[in-house]
Amino acid sequence: MVNKKLQKLIEPGTRLFLLIMVLFAVATFFINETLAAVEAIIIALLVIYYLLAARRRRKQLVEYIEAVTYNAESAKNNTLMNFPLPIVVFNMSDNQIIWGNQIFFDLFGDRQPGFESALSDMVPGFSSKWLLEGKKQYPGLVQVGERKYQLHGNIIRAKNEDVKERAKNFMGITYWVDVTEFDNIKMEYESSRPVTMLFMVDNYDELMKNLPDRSKVELRGAIDDMLSTWVDGKKGLLRRYDRDRYMFIFESRYLKDFTDGKFDILEKIHQVVSAGGVHATLSIGVGRDGDGFEENFSFANLAVEMALSRGGDQAVIKNRFNFEFFGGRNTEVETRSKVKSRVTANALAELMRQSSQIFVMGHKLSDLDAIGSAVGMVIIARKLGRPARIVVDPVKNSAQKLIDALKIQPEYRDVFLDPEEAIVRADSRTLLVVVDTNRPEQVESQSLLEACTRVAVIDHHRRAASYIQNAALTYHEPYASSVCELMSELLQELTEPGDITRQEAEAMLSGIVLDTKHFSIRTGERTFDAAAFFRRLGADTEVVKTYMQSDLSHTVEKYRILQDVKLYRDGIAIVAREEETDRVVAAQAADDMLNISGVQASFVAFATASGGVVISARSIGKVNVQLILEKMGGGGNKSAAGVQIETMELREAVNTLCASIDEFLDN
Repeated sequence: MVNKKLQKLIEPGTRLFLLIMVLFAVATFFINETLAAVEAIIIALLVIYYLLAARRRRKQLVEYIEAVTYNAESAKNNTLMNFPLPIVVFNMSDNQIIWGNQIFFDLFGDRQPGFESALSDMVPGFSSKWLLEGKKQYPGLVQVGERKYQLHGNIIRAKNEDVKERAKNFMGITYWVDVTEFDNIKMEYESSRPVTMLFMVDNYDELMKNLPDRSKVELRGAIDDMLSTWVDGKKGLLRRYDRDRYMFIFESRYLKDFTDGKFDILEKIHQVVSAGGVHATLSIGVGRDGDGFEENFSFANLAVEMALSRGGDQAVIKNRFNFEFFGGRNTEVETRSKVKSRVTANALAELMRQSSQIFVMGHKLSDLDAIGSAVGMVIIARKLGRPARIVVDPVKNSAQKLIDALKIQPEYRDVFLDPEEAIVRADSRTLLVVVDTNRPEQVESQSLLEACTRVAVIDHHRRAASYIQNAALTYHEPYASSVCELMSELLQELTEPGDITRQEAEAMLSGIVLDTKHFSIRTGERTFDAAAFFRRLGADTEVVKTYMQSDLSHTVEKYRILQDVKLYRDGIAIVAREEETDRVVAAQAADDMLNISGVQASFVAFATASGGVVISARSIGKVNVQLILEKMGGGGNKSAAGVQIETMELREAVNTLCASIDEFLDN
């Protein structure tokens, strides 16, 4: 068909001429018959010549076209066979090799191409999924021997009339580009990127307290020697730039050695002991992936602050996107001072004076510590003459008895607000004080948090990777037993005893009693000082006890939970329930499980109506439940933690929990 069309374009238009000659011959016949006969003979000869010439031209044209087609096909075949890059064509369904040029098979040392093998056999782990996803470049590099290749490719569709067969015969073609030198340079660049590591002696003041200068010099020398030995061989620069701070700059290639060793300097530094028996502890902050030394130093400072806010004696790595934690298994050492409490109290008072109103908000399902500390903020605001409101869900909370008792008091008739109303009342000068949590996803109302531009945070839980940032004031003490303990110190700086009513003192004492489990865990000298302060204000411990009582149905449900206790390993008790459980009851059951002989940590997991899982955890031993649940996105402190998972079934959540427990205990 193509040849005929081409022939028509090439042939001259002789038919019109022949038609005209025939018409002249016919006309001549009526004038002279002899002349017409001669013309007819001439026309016949011309037609015969025309047909013979046309046949000859067609033959030459076909020969020419065949020659051109053969040459084009040969050029194409020669181009593929002699292409300077390795090429392979394979079946998409089973990765069976259909064709490959010699260069491709030379990569694998095979001079005799073997088309019976599969590409996935020659390149373990190879998959053609990327081509089916419409991508033109293979994710990652393929290594053959010591060479590395970047694969480019596309899909070839077989010319088959049967649609079903054609779907089965998709082929893939890949071009292999050698990028060995480029990738080696890239890896060397990444390995040589600078990393900044900061060391801070957590308890420097306690370590050096009441020591003569000579002993101080010896202790500093011991710390210097231990750090120098630990970083030896890493080809970096170690310098002390403050009395209790060191900086180490090194290349990224050596960071893996530190992480593989779990920053064992955290344990080794405990060998440095003062004459008074105080063991040295370190907080380590690592900054990496910054644009330069300045940003790495900033990341390292943030990492040190994060380590300190989690109790110190641990290492934190900060990159451009997140935090990574090491250590932090030991009990926090109390390091806060009265001076810090005084400075924080004055800063908080000034911030409140500059605000039009104060909203105080705790975490979801606010407990006695959240409401009690919110009461403390209301007292301070009242002393300063500023209006204050407590934002709490009127239904979903675990301190309803305390709230009801407060509402009877004339000072609290209009103090409690639900989150929706608080959002409506908020203005540009509203101060939002967040208590008993530092994570934005755990506050009573995240919308209110986002609506307020002036925020203060007062908390005692270990800081997690997500925390409220850009707060105007942060009073974060993971060493404290409760926020109510911190509030007692602020109240002593900003108020007089006569400014606090008996009911308010009982509210704050109940927060301490709750978080310390009746002064049995996480207690320090200042915990009892705070409790004594509230007792002097008239707090009645019997009234506090009533705030913590459960009704009969909750008590029965709690004992049903205890009937399902299973011992896992090394003093770990776990309960998994398919039916939804009241969170307060689950927490109380976890507390009671610690009364079982030999149990050091307890976990109560239950499914929620929305298809998620909630886990409450408690500990009285060396098991740090905060570190265990942090792997699952939770938080808390060493002795009490929790997590809510929206996208996981109960069985999967329990398996993940057991894996996290195993990792903690095995390490």
